[in-house]
Amino acid sequence: MVKKNKSIIFLTTILIVLLDQASKLIVKNYLKLKESVSVIRGVFHITYSQNYGASFGLLEGYTWLFILFSFIVIGAVVYYWNRIPNEKFVLWMIAFVLAGAIGNLIDRLVYGYVIDFFDFRIWPIFNVADLVLTIGCIGLIIYFWKK
Repeated sequence: MVKKNKSIIFLTTILIVLLDQASKLIVKNYLKLKESVSVIRGVFHITYSQNYGASFGLLEGYTWLFILFSFIVIGAVVYYWNRIPNEKFVLWMIAFVLAGAIGNLIDRLVYGYVIDFFDFRIWPIFNVADLVLTIGCIGLIIYFWKK
């Protein structure tokens, strides 16, 4: 049963990475850089952006650092595999962190930047990988804080 439940990590990670990469490919192929399409006028737009840094464009030009960090995250999941609590919430959160790291790693390796497009106008533009990575990290922090 342990192995079966941990398959949640693999399946969820694969599905999210596919969703992330497909959404980025659609944006890259159908929008020009900085072009924006209003979904909810003044609230939510799809805006094609290229992020050469981390969240909010911080540490621009340190792509190598984010590539290294992604490999560290992936390596940590592999290294601690047998110690991962077999609880669905934890498995989902680890899958989210892993998918987010892999999704943005692919962009950095292929393009040298990350494709962002969710634009709420009051928040920096982000993507599916950013979203799940953030949810996964917050979820794990809450889980371990309560433990």
